[in-house]
Amino acid sequence: MSKKKRRTFTKEFMDEAVQLYQSGSESLTTVARNLGIIESSLRRWVRQAEIDKGKGPEGALSTDEKAEVRRLKRDNRRLREENEFLKKATAYFAKAQENSK
Repeated sequence: MSKKKRRTFTKEFMDEAVQLYQSGSESLTTVARNLGIIESSLRRWVRQAEIDKGKGPEGALSTDEKAEVRRLKRDNRRLREENEFLKKATAYFAKAQENSK
């Protein structure tokens, strides 16, 4: 059983798709079908575009805020790994120094 490779889209493509839908000339289903994407993707892009404009639900994160959260989580994970390494190194050197006495 082969896995399908997940498609990626540029920001420009997503923005253009949202604008095409928001122009009101075609339905979401029609726009998605014409662009060769699934409806749920376009619906998600439209919802995120509304949030980015400040018209989303209370507490919804904008695209920039989501990127910042991802960056902070990545930094947090790296710092935890570094901290764990330093703890192990400290224990190793403390034990080595104890054995040399």
